[in-house]
Amino acid sequence: MPNRLAFENSLYLQQHADNPVDWYPWGVEALSKAKAEDKPIFLSIGYAACHWCHVMAHESFEKPEIAAIMNKDYVNIKVDREERPDLDGIYMNAVVAMTGSGGWPTSVFLTPDGAPFYGGTYFPPQRRYNLPSFQEILIAIAQLWLKDRDELLKSAENIKNYIQSANIVESPQLLLNSKIINEAENRLLDSYDWEYGGWGQAPKFPQPMAIEFLLQRATKGNSRALQVGLHVLDQMAKGGMYDVIGGGFSRYSTDNHWLVPHFEKMLYDNAQLALVYLYAFKLTGNSRYRRICEGTLDFILRELSIQIHQGDDSHVGFFSSLDADSEGEEGKYYLWTVEELREVIDDPQDIQLFFGAYKISKGGNFDGRIVLQRILTDDELSTKLNIPAELITNRIDKLHQILLTRRQTRILPEVGDKVLVSWNALTISAFAQAAKYLQRDDYLAVAQANAKFLLQNLYQGGRLYRSWRSGKAKHNAYLEDYSGLSLALLDLYQADPANHYWYNKSVELFNSMVAHFEDGEWGFFDTSDDHELLLTRPKDFQDNATPSGSSLASLLLLQLAAYLGEQSLREKSELMLCSVQEYILKYPLGYSKWLCAFQAQIQSFLEIAVIGDLDDARTNYLLAVINGRYRPGIIIAVSPFPPDPTSPPLLFNRPLLNNKPTAYVCRNFVCNQPVNSPEDLNNLL
Repeated sequence: MPNRLAFENSLYLQQHADNPVDWYPWGVEALSKAKAEDKPIFLSIGYAACHWCHVMAHESFEKPEIAAIMNKDYVNIKVDREERPDLDGIYMNAVVAMTGSGGWPTSVFLTPDGAPFYGGTYFPPQRRYNLPSFQEILIAIAQLWLKDRDELLKSAENIKNYIQSANIVESPQLLLNSKIINEAENRLLDSYDWEYGGWGQAPKFPQPMAIEFLLQRATKGNSRALQVGLHVLDQMAKGGMYDVIGGGFSRYSTDNHWLVPHFEKMLYDNAQLALVYLYAFKLTGNSRYRRICEGTLDFILRELSIQIHQGDDSHVGFFSSLDADSEGEEGKYYLWTVEELREVIDDPQDIQLFFGAYKISKGGNFDGRIVLQRILTDDELSTKLNIPAELITNRIDKLHQILLTRRQTRILPEVGDKVLVSWNALTISAFAQAAKYLQRDDYLAVAQANAKFLLQNLYQGGRLYRSWRSGKAKHNAYLEDYSGLSLALLDLYQADPANHYWYNKSVELFNSMVAHFEDGEWGFFDTSDDHELLLTRPKDFQDNATPSGSSLASLLLLQLAAYLGEQSLREKSELMLCSVQEYILKYPLGYSKWLCAFQAQIQSFLEIAVIGDLDDARTNYLLAVINGRYRPGIIIAVSPFPPDPTSPPLLFNRPLLNNKPTAYVCRNFVCNQPVNSPEDLNNLL
């Protein structure tokens, strides 16, 4: 008989609906039960695509003998971390404080008041990996709760105090130290792994925000930053970590070589990585980076999208993830044998070409099977086989398509079919900027349709919801949702500059964010002022796999300051940056989006106002100059003359020069002389 999770909207919670465990979702009912029955809480946090979450479920939560102990001695709560990042953050910090590391599943034991006193991540069914068995832990803690509760309560009080104190940041220094950005950059460069690419040892995670920062610095003439940024992009794109057949990136590499990934694919990774490959293409002109960007965006469209027709309009939402497992085996969907490859690629010359590119051998490179990773580039193959490189590129692309067609006959990994605002916001930005830089109207249509989906389905009564699934929007949105979507709408506005609707919706969301999230002293909380009362009201600054809500808010303040001409917004951003500048210096990899904001704060956004009809070719020539290169640190506003009242203030009081389309290049609303010609505009930029 299904448990209470059968009635939840989350796929992850529904995956546990048939467990014999008497699971509760997080809420008043479960917390009241724990208090009424004087029982500790066992809290399990995970997400639908989490491989080790599935493993622990099969090994423990599906076992009647273990469930019997859980049901007798505990109130058991399941949480989807993607829906509730507030709970995930609070209790992950507790686990890290207790054990020195964290991960998913997160397994935490709480008092009935929600204070954690013991925890970890995955616990095995029998002793292994130097870990006690989950059953031993359950029995031991239940006995301690009955016989030696004072020790547990003392531990809970200490951890609670630690969490609450860690959430308090002293009033920021009043001066921003501009030298920090150079020192943080040097730390990133000096800690780079030139042998394999990336930072740190296996497991190796992509670091798109750090790469973005380095590519931004490369536009300032830092050749070393460019070398590092391109090297890591090249290493990840060889295959394994990157799916050369279907596009898109896995969550991380289990080895130093970017060869064997943890095969789950997350929307947020792919949106952010598509962008940095786009920037690399615009910086270098190397078409290989463009192919990776487009391959990643096309993967998102093909395998993670849902289309809804609302009236005459088509709206697009993007799902959160693809599971690592299919048919009960991690990575099975993506792996090949030599026999399969020879069967699909039946032409001897194509086999020679493909096997040479990927160095395919009978024994495989992963448990007797093959993870496809390039050994020779197209240029190296061209030299070896005496075939023009462009012919090799085209032929391998066709072979990839043939293999993709065959692979699609396999059983697909399960899709984590929730639509999350902040992750979709990252995706809007990726499609919008790709549309702008690559002149892809189809990508612009996707970004527009995605923005419409979110505003139609997750924005109600002036407030955002966090998550949507099967037609239902649920859960209060968080700071990252408001700041992320507001920024994404500004990216969309710059790709679709004739439509001031995107700009005005961005400002509307920003005003709601300020009203409900702003800290009276400085900065923003992660939860709204009408959110449920938790152990602490989180204010987490660190950038993790996704940018923190606060680093996004800092960038948003700077962009809107440039559009609105409001110095007070720049001052608010500066105060936030002052508060984290020491952390930025010490841990640049964990504060990489902050580094992008730091760069923007020091430099100030370049404000470009273009006055001219978009049906006029001369206006579009001006825009082509602006978008012809990767130009971080600029904002664009466009309008016919005179601008209508819904336009950004940046466009006001900008007359036409010589009665022709005119560009104004300004900083802090102080402008150079306006220009008409693309050549003069290029010189100003």
